[in-house]
Amino acid sequence: MTDSQPTDIDVAMMRKALTMAQRAWDMGEVPIGAIVYRGDEVIAEAHNTRESDADPTGHAELLAIRAAARAIGDWRLNDCSLAVTLEPCPMCAGAIVNARVGRVIYGATDPKAGAVETLYRLCDDDRLNHRAVLLPGVMAEECGRMLRDFFEERRRAKRGD
Repeated sequence: MTDSQPTDIDVAMMRKALTMAQRAWDMGEVPIGAIVYRGDEVIAEAHNTRESDADPTGHAELLAIRAAARAIGDWRLNDCSLAVTLEPCPMCAGAIVNARVGRVIYGATDPKAGAVETLYRLCDDDRLNHRAVLLPGVMAEECGRMLRDFFEERRRAKRGD
């Protein structure tokens, strides 16, 4: 189920997620950031760490969900929202469902691996035991631009420009 409009808090949390994405970029990671929050309280924040940790599960969403569960002492995040700069992949969408995240707010769509609405619809699939409220496209231009700029910079470096 898709919510209609982001709140001011949702936009503020996406801005924080973009800050986390910039931290990832600064470390040479794909710039994706995620924030788990309840109301206006940040519960956890993370960015991609796949390269630095040599861990294929080092996705921002998964790391933020793990940290949030530890922070509140419960794996159920029903009353929490997740803001992430890129549409979650199948692994992360599965974690969202399993953690019972209440709302998912994301920026750019992912035509190669998007599992919230683009390629798959795991977060609101009636066959699963949990469905999250979805709010796609929040600050999509800024989120997408960061990813495009990152990969363009990588291509230039590879060519020696």
